[in-house]
Amino acid sequence: MEQIYTIPINEAFEKGMEAGVCDCPMCKLFNKLEKKEVEMALGPSMMEPSTRLITNEKGFCPDHFKMLVEQSNSLSLALVLESHLMTLKDKMDGNLLTTVFGGKARHHLKTAKGVSTTCFICDRLEPHYQRMIENTVLLYAYDPQFKVKLKAQKYFCLPHYQQLLEYAKNKLDKNKYSDFFKDMSAVENAYFDKIIKDVSWYCKKFDYRYDSEPWYDSKDAVERAIRFLSSGVAPEKK
Repeated sequence: MEQIYTIPINEAFEKGMEAGVCDCPMCKLFNKLEKKEVEMALGPSMMEPSTRLITNEKGFCPDHFKMLVEQSNSLSLALVLESHLMTLKDKMDGNLLTTVFGGKARHHLKTAKGVSTTCFICDRLEPHYQRMIENTVLLYAYDPQFKVKLKAQKYFCLPHYQQLLEYAKNKLDKNKYSDFFKDMSAVENAYFDKIIKDVSWYCKKFDYRYDSEPWYDSKDAVERAIRFLSSGVAPEKK
């Protein structure tokens, strides 16, 4: 296990145990990593030739473009976009052979398609987040105190639940994986029951017969259900 990863993992799981907190701890870890990478993309390192070569080539996915705009660092973003656009234009223009042998249309199609399939930030995030998954499973397997923290979580979003189970199945022995699945599924099943109940009550509150009934925990049930299903994509209600 690597301390650089186990410290933030423990912090995220400890936060998830607090009263009033209802978040997937893995989403918290991912969001923290993502924020750091987005800030880095428009920070001093974006002027380094080695970094600029990669951002020129890969660009960014729509989600990370949106996050870059939200950084309110328009000059840095404009500089990155300028060289990225120039690189794309040069790729589209191709060379003399492309023009002579009639492959320009095919070349344009290939270049345009590549724009939507590569992202500098996604590529940097992936290995770091994979290490978070690995170290979370190993902490459970070898740290009894962390096992207690995991069992005390409110829920894991389904995408991260799947990733944790898949890694554990491939890396843990049969007995440790059985324990891991039992504890993870206990957390998940309890939240399934909870979120279904809350969403159902939210729906009932639109029926006049339930108008005088309290909302209980259902006011933000739709947002929580979406976060549970899709790795935190739905914002919390303000």
